[in-house]
Amino acid sequence: MTRAFSPALALSAGEPAGIGPDVALAAWLRREEHQLPPFFITGDAELLRARAAHLGLAVPVVACAPEDAAAHFATALPVVPTGPATTAAPGRPDASSAPAARAAIDTAVGLVQAGRAAAIVTNPISKAVLYAAGFSFPGHTEYLAYLSGDPAPRPVMMIWSPELAVVPATIHVPLAEVPHLFSRELLIETARITARDLTRRFGIAAPRLAICGLNPHAGEEGTLGLEDEIVTRPAVEALRQEGIDARGPLPADTLFHAAARKTYDVAIGAYHDQVLAPVKALAFDRAVNVTLGLPFVRTSPDHGTAFDIAGTGRADPSSLIEALRLARRLADRDRAAASAARLPA
Repeated sequence: MTRAFSPALALSAGEPAGIGPDVALAAWLRREEHQLPPFFITGDAELLRARAAHLGLAVPVVACAPEDAAAHFATALPVVPTGPATTAAPGRPDASSAPAARAAIDTAVGLVQAGRAAAIVTNPISKAVLYAAGFSFPGHTEYLAYLSGDPAPRPVMMIWSPELAVVPATIHVPLAEVPHLFSRELLIETARITARDLTRRFGIAAPRLAICGLNPHAGEEGTLGLEDEIVTRPAVEALRQEGIDARGPLPADTLFHAAARKTYDVAIGAYHDQVLAPVKALAFDRAVNVTLGLPFVRTSPDHGTAFDIAGTGRADPSSLIEALRLARRLADRDRAAASAARLPA
């Protein structure tokens, strides 16, 4: 029986002046050591060649079609050209940065939607650089959701690591705004999307969700704030009525030690630092950003552009390596789930 063709992963180049090119080159060099799945970069092949030469890395770069990437992967880093040439030097974004970063994302999304890429892995972008060029989206994730379809799906950010997986209900908003944005509807929708993708893409039949309280000690039954009695507890009860294994509100200060982590599959917090601080403390170099809720798999290394070390050879590719490996696993499970859904009953 002939095995169906499985396309390679699309890795968007990210901000060309950042460490995205550095870690992509370093990851390819470690492809055998880490048994990396074939991937290609959407971006400027000349930029990758120049960065490899700057870093003194012996990385052959080949421009090719997505379908040919896997065949080239053993001997060269495949690049699917996106058009805009990049002139930005390491650590010094310029007028070419924003168009190049955006074209890399657009190309990667188009390829995965057409079935020519198995999943998307995104190198970091600079929101400041994009904003200066007229980018109107809050961030990378929201732009990917916009490109996904009309109406755009609601994306959910999960930071995954072998030690801990977390989801913040509110993401990149000022802390002062969190109590106003934190609602039953938001929490319920976030948990539903999380549970669905944990089942479909992570293969967890009955995901266990630990829901953090917004306030210290989960509000102490209302004595330390009413939000957890008005928002969190009713949301958890509604989720349980739907058959989702949710518990809470739980005090965040006792939720992340080793014994507690064995009792759930993902912790959902009210705000960004409540759950991202623990996962970065536990797995800073291995944590992976996973976007749930999209019609395709998207992962990303959990770090920024790091302009200060771009081009120095000090960028650690560990998070990108984990993002590539996880993207392949999730894409394979997603594909299997889609195939099973099409089978006659």
